[in-house]
Parts: sequence; C-alpha cells; structure tokens
Amino acid sequence: MSFASSDDARPSARGEKRLVERRSIDYIPDAERHGRPGSQFTLWFGGNLQITAIVTGALAVVLGGDVVWSLVGLLVGQVIGAGIMALHAIQGPRLGLPQMITCRTQFGVYGAVIPLLLVCVMYVGFSASGTVLAGQALAHLTGASDNIGIIAFGAIIICVAMLGYRLIHGLGKVASVVGVLTFIYLFARLLMENDLSSLLANRHFSLPMFLLAASLSSSWQIAFCPYVSDYSRYLPRNFSSGKTFFAVFAGTTLGTQASMTLGVVAAALAGKAFSGNEVGYIVGLGSTGAMAMVLYLAICFGKVTFTTLNAYGSFMSITTIVCGFRRTTAISPRGRLLFIVLMVLISCAIAMLGEPSFLKAFTQFLLFLLAFFVPWSAMNLMDYYFISRGHVDIPALADPDGRYGRWNLKGIATYTVGVLVQLPFVSNGFFSGPLVWIFDENDISWIIGWVFTALCWLVVNRRRDKVLTATVYPE
Repeated sequence: MSFASSDDARPSARGEKRLVERRSIDYIPDAERHGRPGSQFTLWFGGNLQITAIVTGALAVVLGGDVVWSLVGLLVGQVIGAGIMALHAIQGPRLGLPQMITCRTQFGVYGAVIPLLLVCVMYVGFSASGTVLAGQALAHLTGASDNIGIIAFGAIIICVAMLGYRLIHGLGKVASVVGVLTFIYLFARLLMENDLSSLLANRHFSLPMFLLAASLSSSWQIAFCPYVSDYSRYLPRNFSSGKTFFAVFAGTTLGTQASMTLGVVAAALAGKAFSGNEVGYIVGLGSTGAMAMVLYLAICFGKVTFTTLNAYGSFMSITTIVCGFRRTTAISPRGRLLFIVLMVLISCAIAMLGEPSFLKAFTQFLLFLLAFFVPWSAMNLMDYYFISRGHVDIPALADPDGRYGRWNLKGIATYTVGVLVQLPFVSNGFFSGPLVWIFDENDISWIIGWVFTALCWLVVNRRRDKVLTATVYPE
C-alpha cells in the first residue's frame, strides 16, 4: 500500500481547476502542486483578523494587565509561537502531506492516534468558541436568538469545509481585504472618539500579567501547528523554505497582533462592560445603524475562515485515524461529509451550552491546550530538522508493518513525559501545579515542556539507525 489516491479521490487532468477538493490525506503529486507564498500570507493574515483573536487579546487586560505591557507581552508570545508554527508550515511543500499524518514517524501508524484525538478535541473547542461569537453577530444582524445564529453559522461552515482547500484559500484572500477595511475603520473610531493617552500612560510592569499575555498569544499560534502544513502542501515541492516561513510567520503575526491590540484597547476602555458582550461592544465603538450591520456582517465573515480551518482540520485528523487502522489513504465524499457534520454539530452544542461563561472558559481552554501540543510540536520539529533531516519514507507512513511500525513506544513515552513534566508548572482553571508559585502563580509550562521534550527526543534518537538519505515519494 502507498499514498496513491483511490479513484474517488484522484482529480482529473484538470483537477486543480476544480472548486471542490477531491483529495483527503493522500500525497499531493508534483503535477497538482500550485500556488505562491502570497496565498499563505493572506490565509493566515485574514484568518486572524477576527473576533476571537480580539477577545483573546482583551483577556490580557480583563484579567488584570495594563495596556502597554499587555501589548508587549502579546507581541513576544506572538513571535515565539508564530516562529514554531512557520517551521511546521515548511513541511507541507516538502512532503505534500497534511501535518498530523507526519507524526506517524514519531508515534507509529497506530500510535499517532494519541495526538490526533487530542487535536480533534482542540478543533471542537476552538470551533465552539468561535461559533459563540459568530452566533452573537448573526443574531444581532438578523434579529434572531443567539442559538439560531449559532445553528445558521454551523450550516455555513459545513458547506465551505466540504468544498475544501481552494475555497478556503479564496476566503482567506477576501477575509484579508474585509478585515483590513474593518480594522482601519474600528481603529479610526477608537482614536476619534476616545482619549488613549491616559491608557498608554498607565504603565506598571507585572511579571505575572506579562507572562499571561505572552502565554495567551503563544498558545494561540502553537494551536495552529497541527494543521498549518495542511494549507501549504499544495505549494511546489522545491518552493523556497524561507519564503514559505516568512509568508506564514508574517501573516499570522501581523493579523493576530492587530486583532489583539484592538481587543486590549477596547477592553481597557470598556472595563466590566466588555465581558459577556464582546461582539456588541466591539460593534458599538461609535457605530450605529447601517454601519453596525456592516460590522456584524464583517465579524461573521471573518469567523467563517477561521472556523472552516478547524472543521477542515478535524476532517483531516479523523480521516488520518480511520485510514490508519483501515490501511487506506483516502475516504469517500460521504465519509467526508459525515465527519465534518459530526464535528460542527458537537461544536454548536458546546457553543449553546457554554455561551454564558464563554470568556473565562476560553481562557482556561487556551492555556490548557499547551500542555498537550507543545511536546508533540517539539518532537515533530526535532525529528524533521535534526534527526531525519527532512527525509521521510512517505509510503511507509501508511504501512503498519513498514519502517515506522504500529506503535512507537519510544515516541509515546517521550510524549507522555513531555506532558507530565509540565504539570507542576500549569496554572489555569483545570489544574494548578505545585510549583506555579515560582513564577507568581503564572503558567510557563509551555516553555519548560517544549525545551525538555526537544532535548529528550534528540537524546533518545541519537543512535537511530533507520535514517534515510532522501525522501521516498510514492510512484
């Protein structure tokens, strides 16, 4: 068995012109590669110019930080997290595969189900949080209830995710234009209607608040790592790694920092009026009547791109799990629809149940995610850049009896230790470790976990004797 597609998943000679994507987790041949770095920039730039990023940035102030040091902390976390994310993006053009299927080299064909299941939980959580905000915007726009808005938004996401890669990148380009115009307008209103000098003059450095801001933005970026190369895998194989890195890094950093800056300023101006009415307050920044309706529409559109990334990513992850045990590399359109609908329904249900306490729960969710994805990211990057040096036996990724085996106990053990070593330093609503006092009760577990796991993976693989001298591609 290899990564050649089934007939159902193989595009025609003009496959790359189709709006509907026909491939799933299978390898993308050179003949079907297309695209330029601009599409990577607009996807991540436009995808991050949206309401959830605004709310995440606002948390730095809502939870006690001042404006200036919150912005500095967010930028520091942004640069660290986006750098890690962009390193994962380089794997897409080189291997032509979705991100999470490559973790079979570290966990085994069956063992990869462990991080994959956790990734699916992440997708559901992020989709639910985004659906809450988009549902609020749709409700304001149409006069319906928030629950009706949530359901309507879910239906839109199902349609877009079913069409796949090309439409998602197209939405990213449109979202960039819509987002830039919306943010220019909102920032202009903030400057005209408010005196920001007093906010900028209030500068009191607090290490806990600085670390919180850095953790919020870094976790935002690292959470993209499990699917970033899903959207770069159609680029030509010999495409410049530097250009891919810069396009993804610049797009996600600029887009997210712009959104979070707006959130920080808005939350500082609003005080207690922000929590629980995030969408309404952002739109109400001097906007009424027809312009308010335009802003609600822009918020909904911005959330379509981001939430579709999660729906599409969940489809890829579930497909990787199912195909790993079935020894196949493709899934039928009916199976694709079933997986996407299931994920969206679960997200909508969580959104409707958790809406009243969304802001607090989302903070805890973001920080808790780090403990599970930091070790995976460290192992994956160390393996790709320093152990295998980018050389992967791609057909063996689909063969439980091949080079990578069924269960890589060494990889599973390293991952488990990487998660456990973070627990004493985790501090959020789910769990507070015994050593958090060292850092003023703040969560810096992600730094410890990434460095520790990276070093461990290098040590345990120092004598690995199955290193390839070149990447093996399917015939």
